[in-house]
Amino acid sequence: MSTSTDQSTADAADAAMEQSPRSLLERVARPRRRSGGRGFPSASRGGGRVAGLDGLRTVAVVLVIVYHVKPGPLPGGSVAVDVFFTLSGFVITRLLIAEYARTGRIGLRRFYRRRWLRLGPALLTMCAVTALLSLAFPLPLFDGAWTAAALAAVSVVNLVRAGEPGSYSDLTAPLSHTWSLGVEEQFYLAWPLLLLVLLRHTTARKVLAWVAALCVLPLLWRLALWDPTAAHRIYNGPDTRADQLLIGALAAVVLARLRADDPRLALLRRWAGRLCWPALALLGLIAWRIPIAEASAWNPVWYTAGFLVVAVLTATVVTALDLLPGSWPSRLLSVGALAWVGRNLSYGMYLWHYPVIRLLSDLGAADDQLVPMGLTATVAAALASYVLVERPLLRRG
Repeated sequence: MSTSTDQSTADAADAAMEQSPRSLLERVARPRRRSGGRGFPSASRGGGRVAGLDGLRTVAVVLVIVYHVKPGPLPGGSVAVDVFFTLSGFVITRLLIAEYARTGRIGLRRFYRRRWLRLGPALLTMCAVTALLSLAFPLPLFDGAWTAAALAAVSVVNLVRAGEPGSYSDLTAPLSHTWSLGVEEQFYLAWPLLLLVLLRHTTARKVLAWVAALCVLPLLWRLALWDPTAAHRIYNGPDTRADQLLIGALAAVVLARLRADDPRLALLRRWAGRLCWPALALLGLIAWRIPIAEASAWNPVWYTAGFLVVAVLTATVVTALDLLPGSWPSRLLSVGALAWVGRNLSYGMYLWHYPVIRLLSDLGAADDQLVPMGLTATVAAALASYVLVERPLLRRG
């Protein structure tokens, strides 16, 4: 046995000596495969859900519903939509980078299929129900419902609204809330392609620099566009809203880049924890005091730098919830029912709240009953959507 082993060792040594110096140099100089998740050593942290982020979704969607019922007490309640944008950019980018770090690629076809199964059927169901109800009930809500449903179904309501310089027309009125879904869908179409190009053709460090640079471009574009007559263009445009999603994407890239033992991650964790409560307080103050949807002295600031400021505040909260699951904000937002609703019903609640509330109003619901009735009916519709449409298709997918 030992003789055979010795002979094999000798043969291997002779073979190695027979290789040319050039061959040996080529083997030494050949670039090795990048370790550490292809430059994103912490990308695998993005594999699981963060309960605090799901709870944040619930708070945001309830804020939107209350704002649409009674905007007086919360003139800036639509800031919750801005929170959704940044949260979506963070979650989607984290998933994409985790897949790239694990496999060296991003399955675009699979990604788009998952997005469609998650968002498309529920949206189409809501559009179809709204359009069909217009045949049975001659109510103000359903005026032009078929046109609005068609525009919402193909996610272009935001583009139609962006092209209306004056008051919004009745063209999209029955389903005007789907403008934000259009912005997100258009981001989902473009961002994975752009991110994949960056990941394949540059280093992980340069990806971070590119995403940071991209965050600034929409701000500069809004500054160039700003005029009171351009408010609708800025508010609804996917290009003028892109920085809110990209700030979330930037947070995801930063967290994926830092190793668990990196002192910069410890510093980020410490400051995110310190700034989380102030960031939440400022977001609440905006919802309470700044009349976003009205002409006011705030408009020039809000429609230029305001979007970016809200995105940074939201990214601060998101980072704290991701890095500090034991903190008080995370514990509060991770309460079981709150997180479950955010994970499973928040999308359906956003889809259904607007037609449900308008239907109740058209049927004569009292103003003081509209909030509790609207919330109850919205949760019921979202639960039906989840059980009958969303969950079966996601399981099949």
